[in-house]
Amino acid sequence: MLVRRCGRCSERLIIDDAAGTAVEHRFISEGIELDGELNAPRHTGATSPALVLCHGYPDPTIGSPAVGMDLSELGARIATTMGWYVFTFRFRGCGRSGGNFSLGGWRDDILAAVDHLSSSIDHRTLWLAGFGTGGGLCISAAARITERLDGVAAMGAPAGFDDWASHTRRLLQHSRNLGVIRDADFPVAGDGWAEQFRSIRPVDDAAKLASIPMLLIHGADDESVPVFDSRVLADAHGSAELRVISGAGHGLRYDPRVVAILLGWLDRTRNRVLRGADASGVDAGSVTGDDADAGSGPSAYPAPPSV
Repeated sequence: MLVRRCGRCSERLIIDDAAGTAVEHRFISEGIELDGELNAPRHTGATSPALVLCHGYPDPTIGSPAVGMDLSELGARIATTMGWYVFTFRFRGCGRSGGNFSLGGWRDDILAAVDHLSSSIDHRTLWLAGFGTGGGLCISAAARITERLDGVAAMGAPAGFDDWASHTRRLLQHSRNLGVIRDADFPVAGDGWAEQFRSIRPVDDAAKLASIPMLLIHGADDESVPVFDSRVLADAHGSAELRVISGAGHGLRYDPRVVAILLGWLDRTRNRVLRGADASGVDAGSVTGDDADAGSGPSAYPAPPSV
């Protein structure tokens, strides 16, 4: 393995080995410096696809410092085995990224990551994928750049955030405890921090994405976000591929079935784009696993466990 500094940018650490190349990136979102990593395949070409991969709201057992780090491993696997560019990053307030958590800020971070990736590499096709809150915000971000995307995948994603909106004071304190809100004077009164939990609605944005493929994966035993949320998202999209994973909870990143489904879907949709087929021709209503506990209604993402 060769580790060196990029001669063009002192803030990029290059890790180069037989599997491919990983480059540490620092980029700006609304004046906030974020930490990211670009995994590139060993052999690239004009048709090499690109993926922006997003983490979710931190689990209390992990907290802010380590959240999203596991996605680097998944990104390296996709780059190595499938020949994709994969960009992973930490949202504002997480890891070595600056700033403080806000729902609108995280959505803007995804858009900034897309812009940064597009300015860093040559690619013709682009996908978004995310877990939990990151998955829901991928849907909302995708609705703003539909013409630039070839697909979006969301795992364990909420249809909305109304429950968080009903408990903003406790959510704020919980976020401070986790370290995703670091500044004592944040949020500033009148900045819309609380209102964003009602105004940002992935279910409304999913309806705007009918022209591109969508993959939704949900754990049948998810106690944080009911399966019904993904069903609502699928219905809003109209032709989303929905997979319900029997026995799975909210931590889908660590379920090998989920990873296999995601990689297979990425490969299929990429091949359809390369063949010039209709990019919206994903089979609708494909469901696997036990969906008996789908629930009676969307949670709109419940408040964190300790709130």
